[in-house]
Amino acid sequence: MLRNYLKIALRNFRNQRLFSGLNILGLGIGMAAVWLMVLYVADELSYDRFHQKSDRIFRVVHQAQWLSGNFKIAPTSAPYAQALQNDYPEIEKTVRIHTEGGGVVRYQDKKIEAQDIYFTDPSFFEVFTYPFIYGDPVSALKGPQKIVLTKQLAEKLFGDASKAIGQTVMFSNNFPNTVSGVIADAPVNSHLHFSALRSLPENYTEGWQEFGLYTYLLLKKGTDYKNLEKKFPGFFDKYLKKEIGDVSYQLALQPLTSIHLHSHYDYEISTNGNIHTIYTFITIAALILIIACINYVNLYTARSMKRIREVGVRKAIGSQRLQLVGQFLTESFLMTMLAGLVAFLLVNAALPFFNQLAEKTLAPNYINGWFTAVVSSLFIILISLLSGIYPALMLSGYRPVIALKGQLGTQSGGVRFRQSLVVFQFAATVVMIASSGIVYKQMYYVNNKDLGFNKDQVLTFHIDKNEVRTQIKAVKEKLGQSPLIESTASASNPIGNNNLGTSGMFIETENGEMPSGTQITQRFSADADYLKTLQIALLKGRNFKDDSPSDAAGAVIVNEALVKKQGWTKPLGKRIRYFMDGKGNTREAAVIGVVKDFHTYSLQHKIEPLVIQLPAPADKDNVYVRIQPSKTKEALAYIRQAYREFDPEASLNFQFLDENFSKQYKSEQKQGSVLLSFAVLAVIIACLGLFGLAAFAAESRTKEMGVRKVLGASVQSLVLLLSGDFIKLVIIAIVIGTPVAFYAMNEWLKNFEYRENLSWWIFALSGLTAIVIALLTVSSQALKSALVNPAKSLKSE
Repeated sequence: MLRNYLKIALRNFRNQRLFSGLNILGLGIGMAAVWLMVLYVADELSYDRFHQKSDRIFRVVHQAQWLSGNFKIAPTSAPYAQALQNDYPEIEKTVRIHTEGGGVVRYQDKKIEAQDIYFTDPSFFEVFTYPFIYGDPVSALKGPQKIVLTKQLAEKLFGDASKAIGQTVMFSNNFPNTVSGVIADAPVNSHLHFSALRSLPENYTEGWQEFGLYTYLLLKKGTDYKNLEKKFPGFFDKYLKKEIGDVSYQLALQPLTSIHLHSHYDYEISTNGNIHTIYTFITIAALILIIACINYVNLYTARSMKRIREVGVRKAIGSQRLQLVGQFLTESFLMTMLAGLVAFLLVNAALPFFNQLAEKTLAPNYINGWFTAVVSSLFIILISLLSGIYPALMLSGYRPVIALKGQLGTQSGGVRFRQSLVVFQFAATVVMIASSGIVYKQMYYVNNKDLGFNKDQVLTFHIDKNEVRTQIKAVKEKLGQSPLIESTASASNPIGNNNLGTSGMFIETENGEMPSGTQITQRFSADADYLKTLQIALLKGRNFKDDSPSDAAGAVIVNEALVKKQGWTKPLGKRIRYFMDGKGNTREAAVIGVVKDFHTYSLQHKIEPLVIQLPAPADKDNVYVRIQPSKTKEALAYIRQAYREFDPEASLNFQFLDENFSKQYKSEQKQGSVLLSFAVLAVIIACLGLFGLAAFAAESRTKEMGVRKVLGASVQSLVLLLSGDFIKLVIIAIVIGTPVAFYAMNEWLKNFEYRENLSWWIFALSGLTAIVIALLTVSSQALKSALVNPAKSLKSE
């Protein structure tokens, strides 16, 4: 019987090549889209699960609220780890990670710029799982000035990783580190991205409010981390209340495996994904597959008129309904199998472009082995049932007497069902077109918004050697001798990388009182030329004087956000007290100026209160340079040449401020690009279905078109007649899809503190695009039918 089913199915495919081809291609595209999304989602969900103890590893994060402010940040300070270990027996191990371990690494005559190096505790390899190629994980980071290299960095430095153990590599200022281990390259699906690990200095500590490193805990087996969290209020009372004051403070634990997709704290150790992006992509893939299945249902049921007599004959000679259902489901399964083959070919062809788009290294067999085969088989069966069950039940349900006459009988209600499916297809398409437009508009906005300073043609580079930092005035003078250089400045950090950090400060109130508790504030060091170089407006007071000892010791400049937060009417002269060291010693400074708010972070973050101080010599390690427009290549060459007078071995790594900011939107740009690509796929699949339905509608009304032409109807009127019904459906789809798109994109825009308004014209343009696409698709078939000779049309059966 199965053989007979297959023979009839192949005969029908051959007799209906156009509709079979459209169905197979549409289903294939839909299945390929789902395949790509499954690969992407599986990779995102796999983050940090390769660690053997991943279910017991947690990161410590915290947040606080008070009347005049709040913070919600991922980094903690150095004393947290030891204090937590001492106070809570549920904790087996702690490990701290400090990201400021990178720089230029030298071995003999080789120099490599490696900024992705962490300082960490010796317990790192007792908590995390990174296979050792050479060396002992137990002792690798015990003792000062040890370094563990990844295989890739070891090969760059030594050629052969096996030669690395025991060798000495030099960092900035001729600081030696002994190579004590070589590990396999860190997996891509990790929120920790590093090329080497260095041992933290022994007894390393800072003040409680110097939130500059990340603390991880390994809990003992059987520990419920939620119960442990309930004990943390006592931690605040014991260690932090005396410094921070009476605030609402919450210390929390994040499961390691949830950080990549679920953590949205400030100052993350790396750029995370977003679980909402995963939900969005899953929804898009599901919509595309549903649209493809709708094509199958629509085309199959529309063609059912051609097979009504076949059903009647089969029933008349004794076929049971179950046998007819089996026949039609066999056709559905065979078509899905062929679509699966098309999907496989499409995925292999598209995957390199998709990897580039999504910045992944996925492969078709990413989810390896028998599991892939089983899931693929179940998936094909499911799609066969979803797309084939309705046509099978509908066709097998015709009464023999009516079917033998070639009539639809009471089944004509199926027309409205097909129309509903077309509406759903185009509603989903409108949502994706509108969403793509809004994502593009927001990306244009964030890349072109006024950031409060002029980011164009400004670059920064890092000074590695301490002796050069003490000569920063001479460095700036030398750079300024060229007409290619407009201005220069020195500062403690390049902005735009979302990594300035925060500090707790005592800030005078409007009524002149110094509070007992601190406020978390961004803290930044910059010299007197910084405002001029970045073209930041000074609203009140004066700028720093570089050679003024009083300014170096007791002057600060603040931004508008801090003034507003404090409610200051006269900010000049207000006092700010800050911690000088980890022992609780403080120093007091006065506000000498107020600058216009400017962005130090990307536009996902609001502008926070900022305190700017003159840098100490050791902090003058980043140089800002504004160069002449259209002279970038010449300016970079001059900077390198001029800087070699101070450090002949320097290998300068330039960062442009506009690039620093734009790379913070990679996740959203990636999301927008993927969304646009899949919106195009949705349009293509919907058009394939609409083309098939239009072809069938034109074919079924051939005689009507002949009669109308004989009675004087013009070609234009016939095209409008055939197209009108479909355009009405598209208009209904626009009415349904537009509010859905509005709601979805309004929620997405909430990820940005600064965002564009939702413009009505984007939704109008999306609807118009859908109408134009539908018209072009339908009118081609309508025109073909309208141009047929009436004599030929009237002879058609």
